[in-house]
Parts: sequence; C-alpha cells; structure tokens
Amino acid sequence: MPTPNHYVTLAAPARSEVEVRRSRFVCDVRPVSSEAEARAAVEQVRSSSRDARHHCTAFVLGPEGATTRSNDDGEPSGTAGAPMLDVLRGRGLTDVVAVVTRWFGGTLLGTGGLIRAYGDAVSLALDDASLVRMELREGLVVEVDHAVGPRLEHALRGRAGVEVMAVDYLSRGVRLHVAAAPGAVGDVERTVAVLASGTGSVTAGDPSWVPSDIDAPEGPDGPRGAGLDEAT
Repeated sequence: MPTPNHYVTLAAPARSEVEVRRSRFVCDVRPVSSEAEARAAVEQVRSSSRDARHHCTAFVLGPEGATTRSNDDGEPSGTAGAPMLDVLRGRGLTDVVAVVTRWFGGTLLGTGGLIRAYGDAVSLALDDASLVRMELREGLVVEVDHAVGPRLEHALRGRAGVEVMAVDYLSRGVRLHVAAAPGAVGDVERTVAVLASGTGSVTAGDPSWVPSDIDAPEGPDGPRGAGLDEAT
C-alpha cells in the first residue's frame, strides 16, 4: 500500500467528562507519534488518577492508521477499548491516543451502556479538540554561500508550499533543509538559481511531514457498537 500524502491528527490534547448513573468517565485524547509515546501518555493519565477503577485505552498510529491497539482494563470484553477505537477510526484520525478513566458509581451499566459511555466520552473530547492536517513534503537540501544564505532563507519562508525545516551554518557555506509541496519544488530551484546567481545547489533530501491547516476529518462521530442491546 502506498504511503498517503496527508493525514489528520490532533493539534493539541483535549479532555471531556460525562457522567452516567453516577459513574464518571473522563477522556483524555493526545497526539502521539509512536507506540512508546502512546503508552507513556497512558501511564501518565493512570498515575494521576490511581483512585479510579478503570483506565481504558485506544490508539491509532502511522500515516495509514495501520497500527491500532485497544484495552478494556477490566471492563467486560469489547465494551470499552473497541468502541473507543471505533470513534478514533470513524473520525479518520491517526497518531492519536485516547484514555478514558472511569470512577464507578455503584450502578452496573450493562454491555450497551458501557459501549455508549466509553464511545461518547471519546466523541465529546474530539468535538472539543483542534485538528491539524499533516502533509507529506519532498525533502530538498540547498547549499549556498554565506552571503546568500540569510536572503535565501527569508525568500523561501515566504513561498507557498515551502517550509524551511533547519539551517546549518558550515565553514564552506549555508545548508538549508527544505520541505516542499510537489508543485513548489520548481519554485525553490528557481529562487536558488536567481539569488545565488547559479552558484547554489539543490539536491534531494528526506521527505517530511509538515502541518498544513486545521481541518475536520471525515467519518461518523460515534462508535459502531453503540446500538447493541444493554445487558442486565
């Protein structure tokens, strides 16, 4: 499967809280870039609320959303982590972790009640979250003389579809690491040629993901399992 050229994730953490029959469900959603980050986020939430009975989790990782995990943390199988994961995937999000912390209120909610409560907690947190669209850009390495470097950096930062990711000041000149949208590569090359009077070089670098804009993902906003009958 080819790597997609964009995906949607969270721009910042968000939190929601719902109460169902005196049980509190607090959902924390956070952007993460690896499974290690996701598990660290889970442990951070768990350590800050050890008096809670359950810390149920779900996360989706990778541009294709190929890595998914969920955990019911003691709730009946399939009633917590799976509906949480359904919401994340239904919203079209990746590189995101959700943790729902439950304080038991003394009343059993049954299978359907738990599925709705855990799914709703994640949905509410995502409703309040800021989202960002990440785009895959081509990597370019630009090398110019010291005298040209500052002017070129300023010029490139003003170009649409171009991001200057890093600048290295070397003994022989200035190296700029640039991320460019496919349609902007030629613009970068022309700008270098003009400002460096033909003495600069542009070579291929590593592609990188850069934030493009805030956008809402497509997809339903509720768990697919919410219609199950409630158990007694």
